[in-house]
Amino acid sequence: MRIAVAGATGNIGALTATALEKAGHEVVRISRSLGVDLLTGEGLDAALAGADAVVDTTNCTATDPEETVAFFGTVTRNLLAAEKKAGVRHHVLLSIAGMSRVDGNAHYVGKREQERLVAEGPVPWTIVPATQFHDFAEMVAAWTEQDGVATIAPLLVQPIAPADIADVLAEIATAPQAQGRYVDVAGPETQDLVDMARRTHQARGHEVKLIPTWSGPFGTSMAGEVLLPGEGARIAPTTFGEWLEGQRSV
Repeated sequence: MRIAVAGATGNIGALTATALEKAGHEVVRISRSLGVDLLTGEGLDAALAGADAVVDTTNCTATDPEETVAFFGTVTRNLLAAEKKAGVRHHVLLSIAGMSRVDGNAHYVGKREQERLVAEGPVPWTIVPATQFHDFAEMVAAWTEQDGVATIAPLLVQPIAPADIADVLAEIATAPQAQGRYVDVAGPETQDLVDMARRTHQARGHEVKLIPTWSGPFGTSMAGEVLLPGEGARIAPTTFGEWLEGQRSV
C-alpha cells in the first residue's frame, strides 16, 4: 500500500513511518520541513496522489483553546479535502484516551474538534485514542524546569511506549477497512506522572527537584482515573520500566 503519514518528522509519526516501511509499504512523509504545509495546503495534493490511506499524527504546541481549534481544524479540513480529491480510502487519526471527560484543557479542546471533523468528514475513518506516551512525564517537567526545579501534576496514567502505538497505527492503516472509533490503546501498567518524571531523570542522569501541583496546565478535572483507558482497551506489551531501560545513557 501507499500510505501518507502526516506529522512524519515527529516522534510517533517517524516511528509509524518506519513500522510501515518495515512491513513493506510505500510511505509518503508529510511535514512542513519536507515541503508539505498542512496549514496552507501547499504540496498536499501531490503528496497524496495515489495514496491508499493517511495516518494523522500531527501535534500542536499552542496553549490557547482558540489557537488549538484553529490549528487542528485547518489541518484536518485540508487533509480531508485533499484525501477526497485523491480517492484516499482510509483516514487514521491518533487521538487521546479519556479526553472527553476533561474540561479546561486547551489541547483537548482542539483534539475534540479534530475528532468531530474526521467523524463528520467525507473519508472513511478510524480514530485511535491512546493514553499518554512513556516520554510524556519528562516532556511535561521540561515545560517548567528552571534552575533545577520543575512543577508537575500528579496525574494517574497508564502510559504506552511510542513504538507500541506506532505499531498499532501501522496495523490499522493497512487493515482492509476503516473501523470508526477504535478501543482505547494503553500500556500494561498504571503510573504516577511525578514518579515517571523522577525515574526518567534518574535514567538520564539529570537532577531536577519535582514539585507536584495542580496549578499548571493540568487541573483537577484530570485527577483520579479520568485519563485511564476505558473498558475493553487494547493493552500494548512494553512496560514503562522496559522502555526506561532503553533510555539509559541516551
